[in-house]
Amino acid sequence: MNKTDTNAFVNQLLVYTLVMICFSGSIGLGTVWLRHQISITANNTKQLEQRIAETERHMAELNTQITEEQSIDVLARRNAEWHLGLVLPKEPQVVRVGDSVERRLAARNNAEVFAAEPNAAAPVRFRVMNNYR
Repeated sequence: MNKTDTNAFVNQLLVYTLVMICFSGSIGLGTVWLRHQISITANNTKQLEQRIAETERHMAELNTQITEEQSIDVLARRNAEWHLGLVLPKEPQVVRVGDSVERRLAARNNAEVFAAEPNAAAPVRFRVMNNYR
């Protein structure tokens, strides 16, 4: 066996070992970077969920305040304080709606879209002119 063959084998083994170490290191570095990105995304998601929860609490507080302000006692007191002269409606002035308001409004807004007979459009006519010169 020649000394050059042994050196070539050792050099080749050394190169392959260095390549494997670099490859393993890059995989490790990629894994650490990926875990860091997952952590950043999780923190952003947590912050967004906290903001959503805070907004929902704020909306619930506002809905409570609106409900309190729309009560009959508060409205009557405001009417007296501000001298508006408003009175409760009489029963003949009240119209009771039996079905769903959303369905009724949707049906009214989309009546022409779902009509049994569509609006008659003027037919298209083509005329051929024989004015060749």
